[in-house]
Amino acid sequence: MTTTDQPAGEPDTEGSYGANTNFAADFSSLTANIATVIKGKSTVIHLMALALIADGHVLVEDVPGVGKTSLGKALARSVDGRFGRVQFTPDLLPTDVTGVSVWNRGSDTFEFRPGPVFSNVLLADEINRASPKTQSALLEAMAERQVTSDGVTHQLASPFMVIATQNPIEHEGTYALPEAQLDRFLMRLEIGYPDRAAELEILESHGDTREPADHLAPVLTSAQVNAMSNSLERVYLAPALQSYLLDLADATRRHPALSLGMSPRGVLALQRIVRAHAAAEGRAYATPDDVKKLARYVIPHRLLVTPESRMRGARPIDIVTEILDGVPVPRPGKG
Repeated sequence: MTTTDQPAGEPDTEGSYGANTNFAADFSSLTANIATVIKGKSTVIHLMALALIADGHVLVEDVPGVGKTSLGKALARSVDGRFGRVQFTPDLLPTDVTGVSVWNRGSDTFEFRPGPVFSNVLLADEINRASPKTQSALLEAMAERQVTSDGVTHQLASPFMVIATQNPIEHEGTYALPEAQLDRFLMRLEIGYPDRAAELEILESHGDTREPADHLAPVLTSAQVNAMSNSLERVYLAPALQSYLLDLADATRRHPALSLGMSPRGVLALQRIVRAHAAAEGRAYATPDDVKKLARYVIPHRLLVTPESRMRGARPIDIVTEILDGVPVPRPGKG
């Protein structure tokens, strides 16, 4: 089953951001707007907004009913973007995601009918329930930001973000994402259940059948989001901090409990979201603390624990914590 909202318009004109204070103010407006409908999840909202600005995709591994769809819809609404949703099932075809060419009798030509991937924010619900062929079609679109049908290439919208979900409890009838595909996701997150106070707010705000995110007013445009994304290259990373990123990656590749360490793509992803986090805090430079805050969301899903270590209960997140504690942090002023 696929659903989409109002059609996305023409590609937005990309602008540029000046002072980081503008970036921080707009980012704060974005997260505050989403928080009006997603209660008690400020960290998750912050990370989702960072992923959008950093041109990344997010894998959410959590139980049903914790607000994944509402979060994706609120994110799209807040940037005046198009929201799409695909319920992944074993019989879902690649064309159900990307679109299909159909014959038009009137013009005697094939016309391309875009699929739900032509959105600004796409929720790929229970992605591991679809066949590897369908998973690959989506992941190719994620990587290339385009879809090719009958030899014609169609560019995807910008910004473009996929929020893919997996249920960590039910594994029957699923197709696990291989490591090469997991590496395409910028982060893996868990939303979790809300605390009691937040859940009470949810009960009060959902007093009728209307979805609060459906009536959320935008606070940014897609053009502004693209401009924020383009400005990230101007956030400074000292040579010592870049060396720190490489040291972390090297530590994962040499760790005895891991058979697969962090890829160069993963290092680039961590660098980009570290820049986005620094800009969101109004800084024109990144720090080791930015790296430590984000590494636990960016690195673990890219690692593969050896069978022996897995039997002993080793988890990627624990290994990442160990590495962060063991790799020397650059000294202030160095580099």
